[in-house]
Amino acid sequence: MSGKFITVEQMERETLDWGVMGWVSRPATTATKDLVVIEVTLEPGGGHNFHKHPEQEEVIYVLDGTIEQWLGEEMQMLSKGDTVFIPADTVHASFNVSGQTTKVLAILGPSIGEEGYQLVEVNDQAPWNSLR
Repeated sequence: MSGKFITVEQMERETLDWGVMGWVSRPATTATKDLVVIEVTLEPGGGHNFHKHPEQEEVIYVLDGTIEQWLGEEMQMLSKGDTVFIPADTVHASFNVSGQTTKVLAILGPSIGEEGYQLVEVNDQAPWNSLR
C-alpha cells in the first residue's frame, strides 16, 4: 500500500468504558509498520488507567480540553497544545478531571502486532493503585 486517505466518517471508532478510540493509523487500517496513531476522546470523569507499553514509545498531544497526565509517579495537568513523551516500558495514565470532553492524539511506535500496540495494565499493582 502506498498510502491512504481516511475521512472522519471512515475512521474506525471503538467505544470503551472510559472514552472513544478513533483509529487514525494501525496495521489493519493503513498497514503501518512504524506508527500507530489514535484519536482518543475522554468524557468527563473518564480516563485510561495506569498502564505501560513494554516495547513502544508514545507521545500524547492534547487537542482539546485538559487532562491529568501521569508519567511514572509524577503528575501534571496538560491543556490544549501540551504534550508528554513516554519512553518504552514507562507506566503512565491519562484522566479527564474537567467537566468537558477532552481529545488527545496518541502516537506510538513502532507498530506491534495486529492491533499495533501492546498494553500491560498495572493499575492494580503498587504504587499505581494508591496514587489517585
